[in-house]
Amino acid sequence: MKQINVGIIGTGWCGGIRAVASAASPWVGELHIAEIQKERLKEVALMTHPVTATADYHLIIENESVDAVMISTTPEPTHYPIAREAMLAGKHVFLEKPMALELSEADELIALAREKNVFFTIGYSQRFNPKFAYVKRSLEDGTIGEPVSALVSRHITRNLGKKISGRVKLSPAAMEATHDIDFVLWCLAPRKPIRVYAQEVKKIMKAQYNAPDCVWIVVTMDDGTAFTIGAGWVLPPAYPNFSSTWIEFVGTEGAVMVDDTHRDVYVTTMKDGIRFPISSMPGEKVDHVYAGPMEAETLHFLECVATGKRPLVTAEHARMVMQLYKAVDESAETNQSVELKITDAPSLVSI
Repeated sequence: MKQINVGIIGTGWCGGIRAVASAASPWVGELHIAEIQKERLKEVALMTHPVTATADYHLIIENESVDAVMISTTPEPTHYPIAREAMLAGKHVFLEKPMALELSEADELIALAREKNVFFTIGYSQRFNPKFAYVKRSLEDGTIGEPVSALVSRHITRNLGKKISGRVKLSPAAMEATHDIDFVLWCLAPRKPIRVYAQEVKKIMKAQYNAPDCVWIVVTMDDGTAFTIGAGWVLPPAYPNFSSTWIEFVGTEGAVMVDDTHRDVYVTTMKDGIRFPISSMPGEKVDHVYAGPMEAETLHFLECVATGKRPLVTAEHARMVMQLYKAVDESAETNQSVELKITDAPSLVSI
């Protein structure tokens, strides 16, 4: 088996998951990690035993032995410049969403990845959720016929909402609904979005963060299919990282309903009341197994770099997702529907 050397830049919540998964993967020969928080760097180093652990990510990018980097940094404006540096150094890049703040930056990264002949993929982990993958298969194999409509409703707790809003001025469409936009566009490909209308609500987060509480989105595709996405981050903080999702996909011959509300496992104690473990979007390690999609997504990228297989999430598709959520923000601001011009449907990759 060919092994690769991997650098993890940013080892917070998501980066820590990716570092642990990489350390245990047979695809990885050397692991290198970078983290500016000293205590977190030490903590992750103890769990993963990297070859190098540094506060300076440039040392990973400058290391000629490193084949690929996974960028899980915050705040989000750091994504584009670090990804650009890594590609210029000839590294394959896995980049957490958002891929950039502006479409021009996304276009530059896509062009650079082609020029340098490196893999460039974005962290849309919900594609690796088996329930979501089942919806995709039900459309591909004709189980529910031609798509007619879709609904995705996702809500997370205000603990996360405040954390995100406090570090970057990006909307719920860009930071939360983006996963569901990616999912629905993936399911409906090669159809393309042509129109979007969106409404935001600002009652809870406005005073402290000047941020919306939620956004509701209606999108029309070029074949007439319509879908709705609702995304909010103001659930009461009963459990810190709780995420609740409901999906409905209706077709000409049937329908698929997905309950991903994460209420199937709960723990109740005198001290903390009701808690919902295994309920976050990334998931978590449970002794010898991993519950959630992020470990599978990480291992997929490592396998792709090692074997030359193309990653499932293409940067071109992520760029279309970005174009759509920017149109959502515009619609919410102007209170008008926004027309989209997407000339070419991004290609898809099959696993």
